[in-house]
Amino acid sequence: MSLGFARKMWALDCPTLTVDSTSLMYGLSGMVTIPMPSFLIEHPRGLVLFDTGIAPEAITDPVAMYGQEMADGLGIGGTPDQAVDKQVEALGYKTSDVTHVIASHFHFDHAGGTHLFPDAKHYAGAGELAFARFPTPIAAFCYMPDQIARTAGFDWREVPGCDLDLFGDGSLVLLSMPGHTPGELSLKVRLASRTFLLTGDAVHLRKALELEYHFPIDWDTRVALDSLRRIKRIAEAEEATIWITHDPDDWNDHKPAPYCYE
Repeated sequence: MSLGFARKMWALDCPTLTVDSTSLMYGLSGMVTIPMPSFLIEHPRGLVLFDTGIAPEAITDPVAMYGQEMADGLGIGGTPDQAVDKQVEALGYKTSDVTHVIASHFHFDHAGGTHLFPDAKHYAGAGELAFARFPTPIAAFCYMPDQIARTAGFDWREVPGCDLDLFGDGSLVLLSMPGHTPGELSLKVRLASRTFLLTGDAVHLRKALELEYHFPIDWDTRVALDSLRRIKRIAEAEEATIWITHDPDDWNDHKPAPYCYE
């Protein structure tokens, strides 16, 4: 197999959540503001979107979307132009140009805009969509029935508990990282200049990666720690840059769109 590269990658500007830090990792205190980014990747064989962020409606009216109690607890910040479709369009594309959408998992802050891409091929990890319909009680608040319903007729491809080389050239590899949810996926993006590991929610904070602490309400904590360690081993072996989706320092250390990684 000849190895290839993705041409370009953008980290789409995104709304934020301001939450109690203890909800992200044991041993912390106080509130923390975290990003909810999506990533757009241009490949010779398609335009790929990793995660779709929060529902656009939730940016302008979170109470209507989630109810008063949940909206108060999330502390959503952002403007309408930070919705995922507006971000794609700001880079000169139409939403219909997106050919592949990869869901790291189906929590509301990662899959809220999935319905905006009805013509794409959609990828989810093993068991993710079934769990989204019938989650455990502790995880139920993270899944929105309307998000699931709006994408029910889409072209879904379940990745069956393994890694998937999306285009067969090593440039975009869906990494099976279960634990946070049954079908959690990370994404390896190999550009000409560097390789990124986009974690999704396989890990939430840089400190959790260093200490190997699992997320407090992971679906399976033992499996989640295995996935966290796997990310570290892959990064070491391939000299890849780990980009932790929700870590504010990671977001500040890198550059959002319109800056383009090539």
